[in-house]
Amino acid sequence: MAHPFVNQSHVLHRQLGRKPDNVVGVKGISLVLESGRTILDATGGPSVSILGHQQPTIAEAIMNQLNKVPYIYSDARVTCNPNEELASLLLEDRPGGLSKVIFVNSGSEATDAAVKLAIQYWNERGMPGKTHVIGRKHSYHGNTIGALSVSGHTSRRKIYLDWMSRNTSFVDPVYAFRCKKTGETDSQYVKRLRDQLEAEILRVGPDNVAAFIAETVSGSTLGCLPPVPGYFKAVRELCDKHDVLLILDEIMCGMGKTGTMHAWEQEDIRGPDIQAIGKALGAGFVPLSGVLLHQKIFDALAAGSKGVLHGGTFQAHPIATAAAIAAQKIIRDQNLLANVVEMGTVLYKALEDEVRPLPFVADIRGRGLFWAVEFFLDPQNKVPFTTDARYSNQVVDAAFKNGLYILGTLGTAGDIHVEHVIIAPPYIVTTAEIYEIVRLLKVSLKEVNHRFISEQ
Repeated sequence: MAHPFVNQSHVLHRQLGRKPDNVVGVKGISLVLESGRTILDATGGPSVSILGHQQPTIAEAIMNQLNKVPYIYSDARVTCNPNEELASLLLEDRPGGLSKVIFVNSGSEATDAAVKLAIQYWNERGMPGKTHVIGRKHSYHGNTIGALSVSGHTSRRKIYLDWMSRNTSFVDPVYAFRCKKTGETDSQYVKRLRDQLEAEILRVGPDNVAAFIAETVSGSTLGCLPPVPGYFKAVRELCDKHDVLLILDEIMCGMGKTGTMHAWEQEDIRGPDIQAIGKALGAGFVPLSGVLLHQKIFDALAAGSKGVLHGGTFQAHPIATAAAIAAQKIIRDQNLLANVVEMGTVLYKALEDEVRPLPFVADIRGRGLFWAVEFFLDPQNKVPFTTDARYSNQVVDAAFKNGLYILGTLGTAGDIHVEHVIIAPPYIVTTAEIYEIVRLLKVSLKEVNHRFISEQ
């Protein structure tokens, strides 16, 4: 049965069996509930509100744009200053050869646009047969039908399988903590994954493969999981060898979250051919995501049809781009990426000191201010929890009760069940706030552990 509030509400809430708490205000990086309770937001929603919940400069930018040009339809006839300025702000240095951007609303839209641009690119080059996209198991690139088609998240795909594209296939993720063989070195593991990807390209046929898509640092499914050193270098070389586009999804992990503006900048590669960005791009004040394109993609379009087939009614909304300009300038002018690195070190050490010794803690991993704690039923012998244990969900519930907002496991993503929680505080977080986040997490873990152990 649905909760009486949900039953009465005209909003179709995502969870029907519980009443959502009503947020009536914000303060810094915290949410204020109608009950008067304050919740310390340690993830900024799903890693979105990277500047906290109050930024007068961004509010002013939104109001100014609202009074200037509140909306234009971004067809071929018109543009506007905030769209051009934001694009220049992101790409004036041409990182990795990326030189053009499409602005859309959600991360799912960005994935759809990225895949469609890859398909159009090969059509422009006279190779319309290159339509197959290879993704990775346990991946998540968005919730639209197109984005789910290239995602390896099994439970989110399950009931829509008849609608999924048949032009996709999946290889293993880079997950050394769970998937490296006994005695296998990092380089041997990378070679095994590289060989598997190449075998899949050859199975499908290089003339049929349009792109390989991957999250640079895995987000919600595997929990802030950085790649093994050398993995993306091998992938980049393999894509170049077989004329396959590399699409990197940095919707969750990008725009500074790992300590560099682009997570791939830490992977010793020249960059992707297409990159999806979002969440932190506009810091959550107005919905905004984007797709960055390498110059070679633009050159093929310009030499061919001279147009982009993908587009939408609210694409490149000027209020959203104006808000993002203000957000990105705050990050730049306040040198917040340095704070991401510094506070990330503080967060990691606090997690190691306070959380690592607790029962069921198996791994602590991440980069910058993008961290996760993974749990096993028996960490010493690497025995995972069963899916019905719902351990991380219990931790998330206990944390919220104690005044802390964190993210947990979102369904079963594949054959490997991962129980984890994510801690990804805003770029403006202070040392004192990090210590409070970790303290509340520790209190919550102890509560769940006591209950869980007593029930065994």
